[in-house]
Amino acid sequence: MSDDDHRRAETHPSGTDRAAEAAPTRRRDRLDRVATPGPRNSLWAWPDAKSPLVVVRNYLVILLCRISPSLRLKNWLLRRIGVSVGAGVSWGLESTPDVFWPERITVESDAIVGYDATLLCHEFLQDEYRLGDVVIRQRAMVGAGAIVLPGVTVGEGAQVAANSLVTEDVPAGTTVAGVPAEVVSDPRGDSDSEGGPDRMAEPEPTAE
Repeated sequence: MSDDDHRRAETHPSGTDRAAEAAPTRRRDRLDRVATPGPRNSLWAWPDAKSPLVVVRNYLVILLCRISPSLRLKNWLLRRIGVSVGAGVSWGLESTPDVFWPERITVESDAIVGYDATLLCHEFLQDEYRLGDVVIRQRAMVGAGAIVLPGVTVGEGAQVAANSLVTEDVPAGTTVAGVPAEVVSDPRGDSDSEGGPDRMAEPEPTAE
């Protein structure tokens, strides 16, 4: 191959290269893994993974946020323990960010985290624990009782139905539902699921 051919190949990557660059990574590929050798499961290693005093502080702050009706107070308190909280974010009663690693959570402006929803940034397994960031983009909604697993991004304007288990990224503007959550409504017309958006349980409204 000539020098010109090499330059053209670098400037104009092949279709395979473009597809590889565009292909989204799976959630599990983005997780940090920490091995915990020994006879017991990884949860026994949590005091080595995170300061117990920090975990107690986080727990008390989150406990107060779970029962507080004030959205301003919740946002202020959660920022104090490391959660990145945008303007106008709403947290439903009993909603729970990760107690161990709240600093790995980003909730962008005007997003809603519904009643009793959980944002997890850790997974304690038998021989290792895994960590991942959780990102809730602008104006996204996480419905009541939903669980978002570590490494997941919920796209801008997306909606997660109540009681769903979100195991992979949610594309912007779509609605997902189920265990595991799957797309049930897509404004781009990519979903033909039966019932469409009418099947989605709306996230629990919150009021200050």
